[in-house]
Amino acid sequence: MVWVLGGSFIGSFGALFLKIGAGKLKASLKSVITNWRLALGIAFYLFSSVFFLLGVRKGELSVLYPMVSLGSVWTLVWSKLVLGEPFTRPKFIALGMILCGIALLGMGTTRPAPAPSEKQRITSAR
Repeated sequence: MVWVLGGSFIGSFGALFLKIGAGKLKASLKSVITNWRLALGIAFYLFSSVFFLLGVRKGELSVLYPMVSLGSVWTLVWSKLVLGEPFTRPKFIALGMILCGIALLGMGTTRPAPAPSEKQRITSAR
Protein backbone atom coordinates (compact mmCIF):
# COMPACT_ATOMS: atom_id res chain seq x y z
CA MET A 1 0.00 0.00 0.00
CA VAL A 2 2.85 2.40 0.81
CA TRP A 3 4.29 1.91 -2.68
CA VAL A 4 0.98 2.85 -4.31
CA LEU A 5 0.57 5.91 -2.08
CA GLY A 6 4.13 7.00 -2.91
CA GLY A 7 3.44 6.46 -6.59
CA SER A 8 0.34 8.64 -6.47
CA PHE A 9 2.32 11.39 -4.75
CA ILE A 10 5.12 11.26 -7.33
CA GLY A 11 2.63 11.05 -10.20
CA SER A 12 0.99 14.27 -9.05
CA PHE A 13 4.23 16.08 -9.86
CA GLY A 14 3.97 14.58 -13.34
CA ALA A 15 0.63 16.31 -13.85
CA LEU A 16 2.02 19.58 -12.53
CA PHE A 17 5.05 19.60 -14.83
CA LEU A 18 2.97 18.56 -17.85
CA LYS A 19 0.70 21.54 -17.18
CA ILE A 20 3.64 23.92 -16.79
CA GLY A 21 5.35 22.49 -19.87
CA ALA A 22 2.18 22.74 -21.95
CA GLY A 23 2.07 26.46 -21.17
CA LYS A 24 5.53 26.86 -22.73
CA LEU A 25 4.75 25.06 -25.99
CA LYS A 26 5.00 26.71 -29.36
CA ALA A 27 3.71 25.42 -32.70
CA SER A 28 6.76 23.31 -33.53
CA LEU A 29 8.06 19.82 -32.94
CA LYS A 30 11.31 21.29 -31.64
CA SER A 31 9.35 23.04 -28.89
CA VAL A 32 7.98 19.68 -27.70
CA ILE A 33 11.34 17.90 -27.88
CA THR A 34 13.31 20.62 -26.08
CA ASN A 35 10.71 21.31 -23.38
CA TRP A 36 12.38 20.02 -20.20
CA ARG A 37 9.20 20.59 -18.20
CA LEU A 38 7.28 18.14 -20.37
CA ALA A 39 10.15 15.66 -20.14
CA LEU A 40 10.19 16.00 -16.36
CA GLY A 41 6.43 15.45 -16.18
CA ILE A 42 6.75 12.28 -18.24
CA ALA A 43 9.65 11.12 -16.07
CA PHE A 44 7.59 11.62 -12.90
CA TYR A 45 4.75 9.56 -14.42
CA LEU A 46 7.12 6.76 -15.42
CA PHE A 47 8.78 6.77 -12.00
CA SER A 48 5.38 6.65 -10.29
CA SER A 49 4.50 3.61 -12.44
CA VAL A 50 7.46 1.74 -10.95
CA PHE A 51 6.12 2.44 -7.45
CA PHE A 52 2.66 1.33 -8.55
CA LEU A 53 4.01 -1.96 -9.94
CA LEU A 54 5.83 -2.66 -6.69
CA GLY A 55 2.67 -1.93 -4.74
CA VAL A 56 0.19 -4.05 -6.67
CA ARG A 57 2.55 -6.99 -6.90
CA LYS A 58 1.27 -8.52 -3.65
CA GLY A 59 -1.83 -6.53 -2.82
CA GLU A 60 -5.46 -6.53 -3.86
CA LEU A 61 -5.79 -4.57 -7.09
CA SER A 62 -9.42 -3.70 -6.36
CA VAL A 63 -8.30 -1.86 -3.22
CA LEU A 64 -4.92 -0.49 -4.31
CA TYR A 65 -5.79 0.88 -7.75
CA PRO A 66 -8.34 3.41 -6.45
CA MET A 67 -5.59 4.79 -4.21
CA VAL A 68 -4.01 6.16 -7.36
CA SER A 69 -6.82 8.73 -7.23
CA LEU A 70 -4.98 10.32 -4.32
CA GLY A 71 -2.82 11.80 -7.06
CA SER A 72 -5.82 14.03 -7.80
CA VAL A 73 -5.78 15.24 -4.21
CA TRP A 74 -2.07 16.08 -4.39
CA THR A 75 -2.54 17.71 -7.79
CA LEU A 76 -5.25 19.92 -6.30
CA VAL A 77 -2.78 21.08 -3.64
CA TRP A 78 0.05 21.73 -6.14
CA SER A 79 -2.38 23.55 -8.46
CA LYS A 80 -3.24 25.94 -5.65
CA LEU A 81 0.30 26.41 -4.31
CA VAL A 82 2.25 26.54 -7.59
CA LEU A 83 -0.25 27.63 -10.24
CA GLY A 84 -2.51 29.78 -8.07
CA GLU A 85 -5.66 27.92 -9.09
CA PRO A 86 -8.63 28.49 -6.76
CA PHE A 87 -10.10 25.96 -4.34
CA THR A 88 -13.81 25.90 -5.04
CA ARG A 89 -16.71 24.29 -3.24
CA PRO A 90 -17.12 21.56 -5.91
CA LYS A 91 -13.41 20.75 -5.62
CA PHE A 92 -13.72 20.36 -1.84
CA ILE A 93 -16.78 18.11 -2.27
CA ALA A 94 -14.93 15.99 -4.84
CA LEU A 95 -11.92 15.81 -2.52
CA GLY A 96 -14.13 14.53 0.29
CA MET A 97 -15.74 11.97 -1.99
CA ILE A 98 -12.35 10.67 -3.14
CA LEU A 99 -11.10 10.33 0.44
CA CYS A 100 -14.32 8.63 1.61
CA GLY A 101 -14.19 6.20 -1.30
CA ILE A 102 -10.60 5.26 -0.58
CA ALA A 103 -11.39 4.79 3.12
CA LEU A 104 -14.36 2.52 2.30
CA LEU A 105 -12.29 0.46 -0.10
CA GLY A 106 -9.54 0.22 2.51
CA MET A 107 -12.02 -1.31 4.94
CA GLY A 108 -12.63 -4.00 2.35
CA THR A 109 -9.12 -5.37 2.75
CA THR A 110 -9.85 -7.12 6.03
CA ARG A 111 -10.91 -10.61 5.03
CA PRO A 112 -12.16 -13.12 7.58
CA ALA A 113 -9.97 -16.16 8.05
CA PRO A 114 -11.19 -19.08 5.96
CA ALA A 115 -13.08 -21.77 7.83
CA PRO A 116 -11.03 -24.93 8.33
CA SER A 117 -11.83 -27.74 5.95
CA GLU A 118 -13.22 -31.08 7.17
CA LYS A 119 -9.81 -32.72 6.68
CA GLN A 120 -8.08 -30.03 8.76
CA ARG A 121 -10.61 -30.47 11.59
CA ILE A 122 -10.13 -34.24 11.66
CA THR A 123 -6.33 -33.90 11.59
CA SER A 124 -6.24 -31.33 14.41
CA ALA A 125 -8.60 -33.42 16.59
CA ARG A 126 -6.09 -36.29 16.71
